[in-house]
Amino acid sequence: QVQLVESGGGLVQAGGSLRLSCVVSGSTFRRDAFTWYRQAPGKQREAVATISTSGGTNYVDSVKGRFTISRDNAKNTVYLQMNSLKPEDTAVYYCNTPRLRYSWGQGTQVTVSS
Repeated sequence: QVQLVESGGGLVQAGGSLRLSCVVSGSTFRRDAFTWYRQAPGKQREAVATISTSGGTNYVDSVKGRFTISRDNAKNTVYLQMNSLKPEDTAVYYCNTPRLRYSWGQGTQVTVSS
């Protein structure tokens, strides 16, 4: 059974940076594209950034130029480097495939103070 374990969140001031990690166990990691999602209080979960099996990336407009998604196939890990954080980035962040192939992990809380 595939497990998704997110980590790296925390409390940071606006303008700061965080690096999130998602360790994927029990899957053929190299064969999957992965997406970072986030869910803010009272809002629907949204896709933030996606990385393909070949390393191609896509971002939602609100994070372009600030967030970078990457993957390490040797470590079965997907990363999200978040720079120039804004209070509106506050949310619980999750990873999954673009088609939500796996059960959700517990997520990691990111809180950006103004």
